[in-house]
Amino acid sequence: MTEAERILLDLLDIERLEVDLFRGTGSGGETPTRIFGGQVIAQALAAAYRTVENRLCHSLHAYFIRPGDPEIPVIYQVDRARDGGSFTTRRVVAIQHGKQILNMSASFHIQDEGWDHQHAMPDVPAPETQPSRDELRQKYLNRVPERLRAELLRERPIEVREIDPLDIFQPEKSDDRNHLWFRMGAAEQADHVTQHLLLAYASDMALLSSGMRPHGLSWFTGEINGASLDHAIWFHAPVQFQNWHLYSMESPWTGQGRSFNRGSIYAQDGTLVASVAQEGLLRRARKKD
Repeated sequence: MTEAERILLDLLDIERLEVDLFRGTGSGGETPTRIFGGQVIAQALAAAYRTVENRLCHSLHAYFIRPGDPEIPVIYQVDRARDGGSFTTRRVVAIQHGKQILNMSASFHIQDEGWDHQHAMPDVPAPETQPSRDELRQKYLNRVPERLRAELLRERPIEVREIDPLDIFQPEKSDDRNHLWFRMGAAEQADHVTQHLLLAYASDMALLSSGMRPHGLSWFTGEINGASLDHAIWFHAPVQFQNWHLYSMESPWTGQGRSFNRGSIYAQDGTLVASVAQEGLLRRARKKD
């Protein structure tokens, strides 16, 4: 297990303060200046799971209300909205500085039976044929200010292999469809709940970037004021995140300072594991005087 993987697993091991009150670490995720959205979602889901027995989450819907402060912990308050015969519902509020930074509803379901169908996984190159995230970032090292190079090269827990990655400083206008493979080796011994938490964390990676592609934008061009506004996940099949999963993303619409993005997550054998949808803020950054 790498140090980055250990840190992520520690982030998801939230502390119980009271029956329905939990505390999670704010620092240590993908971004240093504010808490990574996937981290808050995963910790909120962890809090909800701590109040549920023998049921797995099938869907969650979250709103990002304020940026998270990585310098202090996050408090998660769980409301036990419903315990039914087949479904359990929880509402979770994440709090910092006495204010909400996220609220989330999550629904849990017993193992049930019914009809089955799914869309086929897109035909894309295998992960082994694509450069790693570290290899891609090495290409940009001389184009990044020296003060930012350590953060660019910092070890991350999720292994990522992008399909047809764009130049992050000079991206060409391209199709909104966006694919990457991802996994985390240390998930091999994880239980079903932790597998869900890891996938929830990773599902916020690169999704909003799909809406930037048709406009030749990236987080590094300095033109964007962007942030996730909401996030929804539907879990369809068991997750084994130690194995490669394909994240197939698209942005059907961008306008009015917002961008709508959705994604499908497939196991490498083609099983549709989860579906994701997100709207994000995507407007022009204000020029400094």
